[in-house]
Amino acid sequence: MLLLISIISFLAIHAAPNSFFGAGELNPNMTKEAIEKLKAVYGLDKSLLEQYLEWVKNIVTLNFGISFVSGRDVSAEILKRLSVTLFMNITALVAVFVLSLWLGIKAALNYEKKSDFIIRQISLVSFSMPSFYLALLFIIFFALNLDLFPIAGLHSVEAKEGVSNYLDMVWHLTLPISVMIFVGLGSMIIYIRSLTLEILKSDFYFFALSRRLTKQDLLRYYILPNLFPPIITLLGLSLPGLIGGSVILESIFGIEGMGQLFFMSALSRDYPVIMGTLIITAFLTLLGNILADFILLKLNPYMKGY
Repeated sequence: MLLLISIISFLAIHAAPNSFFGAGELNPNMTKEAIEKLKAVYGLDKSLLEQYLEWVKNIVTLNFGISFVSGRDVSAEILKRLSVTLFMNITALVAVFVLSLWLGIKAALNYEKKSDFIIRQISLVSFSMPSFYLALLFIIFFALNLDLFPIAGLHSVEAKEGVSNYLDMVWHLTLPISVMIFVGLGSMIIYIRSLTLEILKSDFYFFALSRRLTKQDLLRYYILPNLFPPIITLLGLSLPGLIGGSVILESIFGIEGMGQLFFMSALSRDYPVIMGTLIITAFLTLLGNILADFILLKLNPYMKGY
């Protein structure tokens, strides 16, 4: 799957209009010989097949080449920014899981009541809200009007080393992570509410009710065990959407993460950085799906011992 993704990404990027040397070709002071020499330096004078095979050979050793723009090692650039993007996405994923599970079950247990109506309205607003628009609203309200959070950036100028530096980073990331959480809640709440309602109508749940079990026992032994497998599968499939959303949010909030690096590289047609970022993102997505599959095996009582 990773190999197929790399082939499609490589062809799509090189099929895009313009190139990194587009501005130089329009410059009257830049000769054709100079442009051809630069292409030879970066290996762009070879055929697409030769470029791809050489690139695949290099990424086996995590060598993604040199950035056209900065001249720095692409692997070092990505690793420097990867931790921020992972922190944002993992935090948002865990928060979405916990909050949507609580709200979805609460809405189902209070079917057609006031709390169910309120939770459904929240989920619908979340489902239809574009992340970039909500980010601008958060900046205007919380950063400009209330002055509670910084507008952009990852650290304050006066931030010191140590624990205060990490607390300052969390303060800067509060708004973008909040946007990611709110936008991710909508579909998950609707899905969990629907699954819970199906469980409440099932024969085994009516049997449990006839045994006069407490609400805690019903939730622990009958509702949650039947909810976890489909939810974990959905969370694994939602990873690409979260990572893709961080590209927009990191650009809006000026966060030096992998998403912002990808966005700036796409604008400048920095092929090594674009391909390196795509492969790392694809690898993390596939890894998340594999982890979800392993968790499902552990949760399945019929697969114990395998």
